[in-house]
Amino acid sequence: MTAMVYDSYGTLEVLRIEEVDIPAPKEHEVLVEIHATSVNSWDWDLLRGKPYINRLGGIRQPRYRILGADIAGRVIAVGSAAKRFRPGDEVFGDLSGCGWGGFAEYVCASEDALTPKPTGLSFAQAAAIPQAAVLALQGLRDKGNLQKGQRVLINGAGGGVGTFAIQYAKLYGAEVTGVDRAEKLDMLRSIGADHVLDYTIEDFTVRGLKYDLILDVVGNRSIFALKRALKLGGTYVMVGGSMPRILLALLAAPLVAQFERKKIALLIHRPNHGDQMVWKELVESGQVQPVIDRQYPLSDASQALRDIGEGRVKGKVVVCMKN
Repeated sequence: MTAMVYDSYGTLEVLRIEEVDIPAPKEHEVLVEIHATSVNSWDWDLLRGKPYINRLGGIRQPRYRILGADIAGRVIAVGSAAKRFRPGDEVFGDLSGCGWGGFAEYVCASEDALTPKPTGLSFAQAAAIPQAAVLALQGLRDKGNLQKGQRVLINGAGGGVGTFAIQYAKLYGAEVTGVDRAEKLDMLRSIGADHVLDYTIEDFTVRGLKYDLILDVVGNRSIFALKRALKLGGTYVMVGGSMPRILLALLAAPLVAQFERKKIALLIHRPNHGDQMVWKELVESGQVQPVIDRQYPLSDASQALRDIGEGRVKGKVVVCMKN
């Protein structure tokens, strides 16, 4: 099979297209013929090996040779103990907990990582869902305790997590402000954002407005500035950011909670089959739709990673192995 592989950390130059063996499923695995894989910022971080926490399991060289966690495709074969799927079933899922391998024509995955593909969606649309949508859900629902009528701000709203978060928050009746680059603001309005801000010309932490919930996908503001933008009893949920900012947030959280009655929470990614089912139902009912900016063939997967690294993707970018 054809796959995009890498054997050392670095920039896009370490990636190459190569023919590798088709894997065989273990007992509780299924072999999936991949039709589409979406690209996440985590792929970019693993490629570079930065921040260095991404080198756990492979200090000098990557633990897995093939990147790509979010896939959609068709089951080709099942392991001897696999019970949930049969050959021919269409599935989607997040493989970050079971070996990655999405930038290839085939992959073996734990059956528990997969969910039946939403009816009516293309494989590209389904592949855009798993990691970003689940992070949005867990950030708003689990860590943020989203409530109807709240004022919610999403920092970094124009990427995969942010576009799902806007739509989910609006379903709950929140008043949503999206913060991102100027070229993404019209798209944010089109998916339901009530207010939009260009972070290059306006700092939401000094505007004087306060929010019940801030979901931060990029982590580009100090925790001391961010807490100014929270209402009393409000919650700040950090999804992404540099390691120093994450550590500072963890250190500040107890003090902010005690003295200012504001909550600071760090979201740790947990691939979750149950949460994929939530999104399957939402997209099948037409309440939410994946936002896809660009699609590339596997031969141009490195360009898809470049798009993510430059931070200019509106929603998701998808690599398609088949139509």
